[in-house]
Amino acid sequence: MKTIMTLMVSALAFSSASAAEQVLSPREEQVARISACTAASNLTTLREALNSALDSGMSIAEAKDILTQLYAYCGFPKALNALGVLRELTETRAAAGKQDLRGEDNPSPLLTDALDRGTATQTQLCGAPVRGALFDFAPAIDAYLKAHLFGDLFGSPLHDWRTREIATIAALSVMPGTEPQCRAHIGIGRHNGLSAEKVEAVLQTAAAVAPKGDMFPLGEPADASVFTGSARVSMLTDKGSYDTAVYNVTFAPGTRNHWHRHTKGQILLCTVGEGLYQERGKAARRLRPGDVVQIPPDTDHWHGAAPHSVFVHIGITPEASTNRTTWQEAVSDEDYAAADNAAKGARP
Repeated sequence: MKTIMTLMVSALAFSSASAAEQVLSPREEQVARISACTAASNLTTLREALNSALDSGMSIAEAKDILTQLYAYCGFPKALNALGVLRELTETRAAAGKQDLRGEDNPSPLLTDALDRGTATQTQLCGAPVRGALFDFAPAIDAYLKAHLFGDLFGSPLHDWRTREIATIAALSVMPGTEPQCRAHIGIGRHNGLSAEKVEAVLQTAAAVAPKGDMFPLGEPADASVFTGSARVSMLTDKGSYDTAVYNVTFAPGTRNHWHRHTKGQILLCTVGEGLYQERGKAARRLRPGDVVQIPPDTDHWHGAAPHSVFVHIGITPEASTNRTTWQEAVSDEDYAAADNAAKGARP
């Protein structure tokens, strides 16, 4: 028997960063951090990540090339802001006497054969020609995608395609509403040699440095004995005279808590990303921002993030002083995958 308060404090370190370091090379980990911070507009941490990358030998041209690629996924404002951070940082480092590698900028942007080159690159990246009703409906976006994104940006020789997919996956994973594109690029990354372990490490790295879109504190590591994966919990109120606990929970991709029940029930307010909720014996629900889950008293259930998305919810525990939580077995990988598959595209 554990109470909900057990989740709020843990001496364990948030494991995502250390796990990622064991799977990703230093350069891959740096690219993931830089990309996630750019997409999340976390410019303070971006400066730290860029500083570390330059210290370890990444050239200024290589850093510029990643940030330039990201405009296609994050938009010009975020990419321009990130490039501004890099420019200011290189000037500061130069004034301090640091001699950074400058490198050579992408030598061939906007060549006239970009459409042909981009079509070939996209086909090779994806393993087959890319077609679809959307591109038939809007052929201009198909031409821009092939000619500019794949012909110009992915055609740059400064980074290989695996590195570019690491950057893309990290950026998409921290932006709300881009889950389908993130899943697509995970598939492209796998096709180009990214292992499942590396993909998971990229997602964990991105989630650790830039939880997407959340306005509440990230909080402390959750109790690892009742979670599969990595989560953090931030108490937003003390129960006080209202006898109600309110807390913000951030789940890294693929993270879920164990089966459990509350004697007085619980309420979840979903704020960021995609998640899953399931009661024992019932079909799982897909959760998205704005969804509300009212969990009945003494009902076995679990909740957590979808495989390729950070998920954040506010939890509300009524009658907190007497609302007991009973923890049960972990949700197996097989049951989790089945729940995700059954809930794809479903609305509560």
